[in-house]
Parts: sequence; C-alpha cells; structure tokens
Amino acid sequence: METKEVQKTEDKLDVLFRMQSGLDAYIREKRNLNYTKGEWVCKKALALMVELGEVVEEAKYKWWKNATEIDEAKLKEEIVDVLHFFLGMCIDSGMTSDELFEIYLKKNKENYDRQNGLSAKTGYALNDN
Repeated sequence: METKEVQKTEDKLDVLFRMQSGLDAYIREKRNLNYTKGEWVCKKALALMVELGEVVEEAKYKWWKNATEIDEAKLKEEIVDVLHFFLGMCIDSGMTSDELFEIYLKKNKENYDRQNGLSAKTGYALNDN
C-alpha cells in the first residue's frame, strides 16, 4: 500500500508510475501471481479494454434509450481504472515514466505533422477547403 506522502515538487507521472508499480507488486505477491512479461501486458490490455467499456457505459452511449444524466464521479472513476491498467502495461513492458513522456512527445509531433501534410505517412493531411 502506498503510504509515502506525495511531495508537491515530485513529478506527477513519476508518482503514478511508483504507485502503480507498488500496487502491482502487492497484488502479485498476495495472490502469488507469476506471469511472463507478455502475459502481463496481454492481461492488462484486456482489462483496459473492459474498463473502456465501462467508461462507455457511464458516458450513456445508448442513444436508443431515454437520456439520463451522467454520473461524473463514476465516469471519472472508470477513466482512472483505465489509467491503472495503462500504467501497468507501461511498467510491465519495461517503460519508464521518462520514456513514456519522450515517446509521447515524439508521437504527438508526428501526429501534428501528419495533419499538416509534413509527414512521410500519407492520407492524413487536412483539406484546405
């Protein structure tokens, strides 16, 4: 269980990675779980997909039903569940918070370049119409 108090100067992504790593280690130890790296990534990807389904449910996607108000607290909780499994996949694949940040920056730039027709990948550029 995470008991270390978070300092305001700590990087938030580092904190999340540390907390998720601790939770995963706790669960693995208490439940005596021992899977390969690939098995863990697959299990967490599946769990992430299930949690995404719960996000969609909380977002009231069923247009064929009478509309009801979204419970924002439940919606946010499901989104955080998605984050738990995403972080776990990052950790299980050997990715650090710094590496995630750097890869994200690179991919974000590439996505903008694609939209602006500046990428080697074709078919993404926005029309000027």
